[in-house]
Amino acid sequence: MDTAAFVVAGYLCGSLTWGYWLVRIFRGEDVRTKGSGNVGATNVWRVYGPKLGLPAALLDTAKGFAPAFAATVVVGHGSGVLAGAAAMLGHWRPIFLGFQKGGKMVATAGGAFLGVAPLVGAAGAGVWILVFALTRYASVASVTAAGSLAFWAWLFGYPWPVIAFGGAAGVAVAFLHRANIARLARGEESRFELRRRRSDATRAASP
Repeated sequence: MDTAAFVVAGYLCGSLTWGYWLVRIFRGEDVRTKGSGNVGATNVWRVYGPKLGLPAALLDTAKGFAPAFAATVVVGHGSGVLAGAAAMLGHWRPIFLGFQKGGKMVATAGGAFLGVAPLVGAAGAGVWILVFALTRYASVASVTAAGSLAFWAWLFGYPWPVIAFGGAAGVAVAFLHRANIARLARGEESRFELRRRRSDATRAASP
């Protein structure tokens, strides 16, 4: 019963579309009509810069962390994994957007692993930062970091549900980035800028 409640709570937390709401509140715009059309923190950061992108990233991480951590503490790793997976599902298909396309689950997955298996979450974040620093491709960093989660879970001796969760998360993130992977293969993927260029800021501010 506790696990079922945590799964429901995880999905509802994951459905909190912070990127969409922050842009609506502070810019009066629909982020789904900007950039890649994604409501996740990466698209928010690309279009509006760190003032909205950073809060979106932190909140997307927190909504994965909170239910996964609570479920792990109260019930155990198995429940934490299910709650974290539900949060990722909610981020991808949020109920508050009518189950329409949400984000690609990267920050929410990171938060879920920080809640269930902090060492795995920290190692995955380290991989993301390293790969991003070397390539400036957020998509490459995301797919590589997610793909490493099962390895870190095994290396640090976490139980099998966490290892399986790492493998499933890696596959899910890669699947949601399949268009990015195709653009990378064609040499068309855009490198990520931590700060918007002046011309980008001007275009975003134009009606």
